[in-house]
Amino acid sequence: MLARYSRRPVHSVLNSLCKRQPMSTPAAFRRPSNWKELAPEPLPGLTFASQSSLPKLPVPKLEDTLGRFKESLKPIAWTEEEFKTAAQKIDEFGAGKGKELHERLLEHDQGTKHWLENWWDDTGYLGYRDSVVVYVSYYYGFDVPTPGKYASSAERAAGIARAAMIFRQKLKQGLIKPEGTKDVSMCMDTYRWMFDCCRVPGPEGLDWSVSYAKAGDLGDSGHIIVIRKNRVWKIDACKDGHILSTADFTRQLQYIYDNSAQEYPGVGVLTASNRDVWAKDFVDLSSSPVNAEILKDIHSSAFVISLEDSEPNDPIHHSRALWHGDIKDGIPVGLRNRWVDKPVQFVVFDNAYAGIMGEHSVMDGTPTARMCDDILDWLDAPTFDHGAPLTSSETVPVPLDWDVSPATSQAIAKADVAARELAESQDLTYHLTSYGKDAIKQFGVSPDSWAQMIIQLAYRRLIGNEKRNGGTYEAATTRRFFKGRTEAIRVVSSESDAWVASMDDSQVSEEERKTLFDAATKKHITLAKAAGQGQGIDRHLFGMKKLLRDGEEMPAVFTDPVVARSSYWILSTSAIFSKHFPVYGWGEVVPDGFGVAYMTGFNDRLQYTITSRKEMPNARFIEEIEKAAEDVYELHAHVTKTKPKL
Repeated sequence: MLARYSRRPVHSVLNSLCKRQPMSTPAAFRRPSNWKELAPEPLPGLTFASQSSLPKLPVPKLEDTLGRFKESLKPIAWTEEEFKTAAQKIDEFGAGKGKELHERLLEHDQGTKHWLENWWDDTGYLGYRDSVVVYVSYYYGFDVPTPGKYASSAERAAGIARAAMIFRQKLKQGLIKPEGTKDVSMCMDTYRWMFDCCRVPGPEGLDWSVSYAKAGDLGDSGHIIVIRKNRVWKIDACKDGHILSTADFTRQLQYIYDNSAQEYPGVGVLTASNRDVWAKDFVDLSSSPVNAEILKDIHSSAFVISLEDSEPNDPIHHSRALWHGDIKDGIPVGLRNRWVDKPVQFVVFDNAYAGIMGEHSVMDGTPTARMCDDILDWLDAPTFDHGAPLTSSETVPVPLDWDVSPATSQAIAKADVAARELAESQDLTYHLTSYGKDAIKQFGVSPDSWAQMIIQLAYRRLIGNEKRNGGTYEAATTRRFFKGRTEAIRVVSSESDAWVASMDDSQVSEEERKTLFDAATKKHITLAKAAGQGQGIDRHLFGMKKLLRDGEEMPAVFTDPVVARSSYWILSTSAIFSKHFPVYGWGEVVPDGFGVAYMTGFNDRLQYTITSRKEMPNARFIEEIEKAAEDVYELHAHVTKTKPKL
């Protein structure tokens, strides 16, 4: 369940927002106060049928949150004295200022549909000023093409274009089945921000998203943007109320390939810059009426397809080519050819490898994963309707060429350097285990808990006897609530630490290790369920902290070193599954941390991708993941084999 979160600890984002000085900004570049309301809902139907019956995100009881909070600090504290000091501050907070802040939060909740939404949008994402590339965006790689499956890259891109337009049409008409389980419906609100919209850099320190979707739209009109050799092209994706056929899209995309011999100015790389830098460049770029129209066409497009001349042929290159694009001769050729502010940007390479790069700010990864899963299922089906041709050879894409001023040329040169340095600062490794979900379930263990314990064991072995500098974040979705997004599962527990220590203690028997493992996974399941039910720790603390008033002293609990360490996410982890995704991932949260993307849904393998800065021991970590996975399996296989039958 990829439901990402702020790329830095929330307190650091809050501090940067408080310190930022207001700028004098032209009205056209100011964020509308009601921007979030401007994306319309689909037509009445299946998709949003459960929205009105979804419960509100609860505000947990203060004593429950503080009890869980205190317990989560035990394995994070370096000494018993350090823990006692932090626990005392929690108790003092609960008996004093915490009660007042909690009451304020309850009052705030009464006046909103979702007490967290606006705060989280801004503090978690839209106020974040580093590049969205690596730090915010995520990628999914699509099925590796089998020899002969596609006649050309244009053909693969065309199938994706048609299928995605059909998904968009079904969504607008309210025909997409809502996500959920047999017992729980999931909120579909963020699907409003999948198509016809785009993130915009805010000159005053807060971004927002613009939507060009129209209420009542049937999905029988609209355009897509295609980028090749940095040149922007516009394709009308419908004609006379019908979506273009795969053959129509193939012909128009091939036209773009055939008419893209030269490189054009890499304006797209500007979107990968620091958000304040991009905001300034955006204002400069928009000053040209020609450019203003191109920007509108990009923002209002259903989605973007980036046609890139890279040819990845292994999981590492496939991942990196999607994550941040290729670097050739010191030039970030991949990011020059993209518009990373789009929530949906398909990338198709010259060898027909493909995937998606997603912008994360107002829509988590689960909706796009579902969309990709659906369209790839459709394209695999022999019964998929590729449509009848609607256009002739006279209908060709329209090139949209930028008016590149000297200032924009200089901005591109600076953005090239920043993008190259960012991409080259990153490391990425990948591992598939020799067993998967089927074997884990035979041992009666939750695959997610199993995968998380592998991560905990591997990380402890990686750092040896060093003290832990932070916690482990696992994303829990709170979409069972109206407008719900995420909560943090604090994976590190006293139970997980006890089991991890036992695995390399020769004095502990395998039976004892298995007993400790069972306790650790049971605890993990309890933590995960609580977080998914809106009974976590971090969002509640965040909400109370937001309600401190000017002049009020920061409660001591929020400046305690153990508390700060507990939400310094050394390990940023999350899982999602699609049988169509051989690769997926994102970047680390903190400079000395790791991003750990994993999949547990395959019957015959677990999939791990680890990202970090290059100075981190990434290769050693993936080796420890491999060894830990083997050791956890051997523990269960041996204990199960030797356990006497009753």
